[in-house]
Amino acid sequence: MEASTREIVPECSAQEWQARIDLAALYRVFVHFGWTDLTYTHISARVPGEPEHLLINPYGLLFEEITASNLNKMNLEGKVLSGAHGYNKAGHLIHSAVLKARPEIDFVIHSHTRASAAVSAMRCGLLPISQHANVVRETLAYHPYAIADEGPEECARLAHDLGEKYLMILHNHGVLACGRTAGEAFLYHYFLEAACEIQVDVVRSGEEWIAPGEEAVEGLATWGAPRSKPWGDVQWKALLRMLERKDPSFKN
Repeated sequence: MEASTREIVPECSAQEWQARIDLAALYRVFVHFGWTDLTYTHISARVPGEPEHLLINPYGLLFEEITASNLNKMNLEGKVLSGAHGYNKAGHLIHSAVLKARPEIDFVIHSHTRASAAVSAMRCGLLPISQHANVVRETLAYHPYAIADEGPEECARLAHDLGEKYLMILHNHGVLACGRTAGEAFLYHYFLEAACEIQVDVVRSGEEWIAPGEEAVEGLATWGAPRSKPWGDVQWKALLRMLERKDPSFKN
């Protein structure tokens, strides 16, 4: 079905509406940072109080067109509960796999930016050559390339490879980030994306790279490891202020 930007105002709880606003904001933040890929890639949010339901972008909309009200609400089995649009099957499979396996996770991001896709194709993986890379080292997993449409078997493999981590590089594909809040998912994706961009720049330069000392690496890894409570709230509030100034239509 061809997507429309027409807003379908759903009947929902105040908690769900806030999750919708946060999710729509994540899409607009992706536009700001240039992390989009036409109508591809996807970000999801678990519906508060409804652990078997998720919100995700309707297929066919650019991220700049996504608002709180035109998101699709689905169950983890793939049934659309509200929303007038079709959806990306591969996207639903990826997100439902993570949300089923990780009940503490409420936001999942999948992207294939140029830098992350480049690093995903490097046999060396993410190199420990930047502060950003070492911050995410302890919560980074890897997953071999597979077609997400393969169904339950691939979903099980993806969830297994992610384990308890918050980030994953999907070989020859892109990256996955998750968090207990929108801010936490964003922050982990930001660190990984920055690390990939830096690595591509260093590799392209042809210069021999150096790594920080072991003590510094361990300190950064400890600082960036998942905490007992979600982090990223300060950065998320700042991003919301930016979106309010630029274009507050994401809240519609």
